[in-house]
Amino acid sequence: MNNKDVIKILDKLISCKSVTPYDDQCQEYIANFLKDLGFKIEFKKYDDVTNLIARYGTEKPVLAYVGHTDVVPTGDINKWETDPFKLTDKNSKLYGRGTSDMKGGIACMMHAIQEHLSDNKNFIGSIIVILTSDEEGPAINGIKKLVESGDLTPYEIDMCIVGEPSCKKTIGDTIKNGRRGSLSGRLRIQGIQGHIAYPQNAMNPIHAFSPVLNRLISQKYDEGNQYFPPTSFQISNINSGVGTTNIIPGELSMDFNFRYSTETTKNELQNKVEDIMKESGLDYNVTWSHSGDPFLTERKDLLDACVKSVKEELGMTAEISTDGGTSDGRFMAKICNQVIEFGLINKSIHKINEHTTEADLDAVTKVYKSMLNRLLPRQ
Repeated sequence: MNNKDVIKILDKLISCKSVTPYDDQCQEYIANFLKDLGFKIEFKKYDDVTNLIARYGTEKPVLAYVGHTDVVPTGDINKWETDPFKLTDKNSKLYGRGTSDMKGGIACMMHAIQEHLSDNKNFIGSIIVILTSDEEGPAINGIKKLVESGDLTPYEIDMCIVGEPSCKKTIGDTIKNGRRGSLSGRLRIQGIQGHIAYPQNAMNPIHAFSPVLNRLISQKYDEGNQYFPPTSFQISNINSGVGTTNIIPGELSMDFNFRYSTETTKNELQNKVEDIMKESGLDYNVTWSHSGDPFLTERKDLLDACVKSVKEELGMTAEISTDGGTSDGRFMAKICNQVIEFGLINKSIHKINEHTTEADLDAVTKVYKSMLNRLLPRQ
């Protein structure tokens, strides 16, 4: 395996200023690379989002690599040690926006596929590469749209590897076999504004809501299970008052979020909050925003292949985890019952001076190639 080939691919990917949702011809480069390997290429564009679907082979099983070419903004570019859109080797680290999240993972995928096809002229199954430029943004017109529009249905995908940076400290220490769901709410409590010296003429929504808030916080929404921790209720913002010390506020607003397990559903969580609020007798309104259901892949062919490949190639026993935020895996799980995430180290993602290393790229590429050999064997 020539690690310099991975670096060459990543160098080109980093040079594309593909800040979400603008792709800057990043997917075009990838499409040409895969086309030269024999892939059939299809682009699906929804509004300003570019999506690539590439397929090699026509047989079962169908293994999909899923990822995103978009990156988050650089932040203050003057704080970067290097040009964020030029892959730079400095002090044994490779710097650039997207090196870890997740152009580095895409480069590993591309080279692993290239090596697999070079070594295996005839194998059983098909390889699909699915990429979007809308993962770091609203995530509406990317993988979500491809799934909901039925664009991916004809491919009958059996297994899906999402190349997100799953590892924490060392390549191979973590494989994600699921993610928690995410449900957000905005609650408004109506009080009566008045002079702070005449509380009998007002109704302070902060005071009235305090015992209800404590109930929402202390409520046990579920117990979790062997794969997921108990559902988490967290407050992100509470606002009330007009900025002076002599006015009782007339309204309170609160933003909150549930990260929830497969032990409950968004409807059950919404109903529980609504029940608590109705029992409070307060004048309230709550609006909801749901960004993804939880998903889980138990120990089957895909997860087993990843665990064994990590052990064989890297000498690591991976932790199987469902922690972290949401990913495009939540959409793929709607059409595929085996979805995992495995990729580079996530310590520097979204930060100034995002980076990876040649050794880490080499390690992930080896695991991807080993998984291909296990899941798509020679005829």
